[in-house]
Order: sequence, then structure tokens, then C-alpha cells
Amino acid sequence: MRITFLGTSSGAPTRNRNVSSVALQLPEQGVLWLFDCGEGTQHQILRSPLRLSHLERIFITHLHGDHLFGLPGLLASRAMQNGGTTPVTLYGPVGLEEYVRLSLDISRSRPNYPIAVQTVRPGLIYEDKRFEVWAAPMRHRIECYGYAVIEKPLPGRFDVERARALGIPEGPLYGRLKAGEVIRLEDGRIIDGKTLVGPPRPGRKVVYCGDTIYTPKAVELAKGADLLIHEATYTNEELEHAKRGMHSTAEMAARTAAEAEVRCLILTHFSARYETGDKMNTLLQEAQAVFPNTLVAYDFMVYEVPRREPQ
Repeated sequence: MRITFLGTSSGAPTRNRNVSSVALQLPEQGVLWLFDCGEGTQHQILRSPLRLSHLERIFITHLHGDHLFGLPGLLASRAMQNGGTTPVTLYGPVGLEEYVRLSLDISRSRPNYPIAVQTVRPGLIYEDKRFEVWAAPMRHRIECYGYAVIEKPLPGRFDVERARALGIPEGPLYGRLKAGEVIRLEDGRIIDGKTLVGPPRPGRKVVYCGDTIYTPKAVELAKGADLLIHEATYTNEELEHAKRGMHSTAEMAARTAAEAEVRCLILTHFSARYETGDKMNTLLQEAQAVFPNTLVAYDFMVYEVPRREPQ
């Protein structure tokens, strides 16, 4: 699971940062999900190794423009790319479907692929054989959600060296043993595949919290996550601004990470006032005082979510 930050500013773009969007590449080759789609997101994708034709799902946290204005243009441009004909599903609050349909209709844009829109409610919003996606309400000025992507446990590792030591010929038998089958070898020995496979490997969990002031709902959503991506619009010096706008300070984001016992916190969605000098260091220091394993995101930063081994 690879994270690419496409926009890390809040409100409006700056010279160095675009507005909100985070890309998630799944282990399956050629699968791309987006979380938020601020203005200019398609330009950021063009400047990265990502490909719009790989896009399958877009999760919108809320309908403020810095998280949304890039969506119609991105959907329209995708239709003009080679391979950009596969379906795309959008997830977001009430009003998302109306916004997308009106934008495309009024601009006479006619993407040549299916676009589905699902209105989000708290709870499980997507599931397949490998992943679940859960949504939880955040505390912001309008309806807003955080999302948790949970990878289901993977089968244990097949012990190739032990299989070789037992004299099992390599080839199709290894696949059957890895699947847990019981097989009979030509010499009459019976081998139970379960004895050659280690314990299941835990899946990973990535949580993205859109605009929000501190809320226990975010702690609950992020519990035990391998990675929490959380907005940190302000430092403590601007606490009153954070309260009025219902945004988080870096310390609030770190408190969420600490209480949720996550493995890593990455801060994003920064006010433009911190663009110069050492002000970004202040954000980082305030967060690390509460949760040491904190990083500060920048546009095009890539983070590989490490896999946990069985205990």
C-alpha cells in the first residue's frame, strides 16, 4: 500500500502546495484510489508516476471547494486517456452526486465510462475480498467524514525451504500445499499443507481524517491503524482560529494518534501562514511532543505502509 500526497495545503493552493488530495495505490497492480480531489489534482497526477486510467474509487470527505473542485475536470480528462474507460465510483456526503452531474451536464462533458455515486453514511461503505472501507463522522462546519481502509488478513507464508527438505518436488504441488490441501506424494507419504504454512499475516489499516476539530470519533476510527493521515491546519498559537473554523491543531492531531495507538501519524492540510521560515517545524514539534512518530507531508511525498509480521 503506497500513499502519494498530491495536495497538502488548506483552503487555497500556495506556491509549494496544492489543495487536498491523497492517492492510495493498492497491492494489486494498477489499482488507484483517491481521497479528496481539490482543484488541480489532475495536474498533480500528471506530475507523478500515477495514471488516471488506474483510478477506481474516489472518497470525498466533505463538500468544501478545496476538497472537491478538481473532481469534474479530472473525471472529464480521464475519458481522454488511453485505458480510461473503466468504471469509477465516488463516495461522499449528500450533494456530491448533484454537484458532479450538474458540473458535467452544464459543461457538456460526456465521459465514456460509467460513473457511480454512493452517498456515505457512518459504517461499512465498501467491501471486497481484500479490503473494507469504513466511514465515521468528523466535527466540521458541514457534514464531513473520515475513512478507514482495512486490509483483510493474508495467508501465512509458505515454507519453501522446509518443503524442499522434505523432498517435495517444486511446481503445482507447492500451490496446493500453500492453499492448505492434504496431498499424497508418489512415495506414499501424506503431507498436510497446513504444516508448511505460517500463521496468517495481519492486514494493514490506513485512516484519512478530513477537516475536523478533535473528536473521539476520529480516535475510534483510527484505533490501531498502521498510518493515520490527519489535518493539522494550525499551531497552538492559532487555537482560536482552529476552534472557529473547526479545524485541528497539530497537537489535536497528535492527541488523536496517541489515543488511537496508531503506528505512524502524517500531518497535512496546512494553513498558508506556515509556508515560510521555520513555522512548519513548529507544527511538527508540537505534534511530536505528544506523538513522537509524526511526519509532515509535502506535495508528492510517498509513504510505503509497512506490513506487520505475525506475533
